[in-house]
Amino acid sequence: MAGGNAIRGSRVGAGPMGEAERGEVAPRVFFSYYCANGHTTRPSFAQEPGLVVPETWDCPRCGLPAGQDEANPPNAPRVEPYKTHLAYVKERRSDVDGAQILDEALGALRDRGLIK
Repeated sequence: MAGGNAIRGSRVGAGPMGEAERGEVAPRVFFSYYCANGHTTRPSFAQEPGLVVPETWDCPRCGLPAGQDEANPPNAPRVEPYKTHLAYVKERRSDVDGAQILDEALGALRDRGLIK
């Protein structure tokens, strides 16, 4: 039985795989992105013909969108407040519609004898 502290599948002297075993690394190109909080992000992309670089990149520090123009970073997205079901209903229906629907519902309950 193997020792309790041995790492399974490894051997003494085993190191990380080098480029010789993985192949050559593709040439990289770096682009700077700036967020509204002043953070700078420099993701790398494989340099290839027809490379399309995204206009915005999510800042890994704060999560805000970051753009390539340092002087004019993208604004933070507008956060919509939580709306209740009633708020959505009130957007779709007027008070007159609501009163009419309530009268119909109460009439149906009266016809069934559930309320007086």
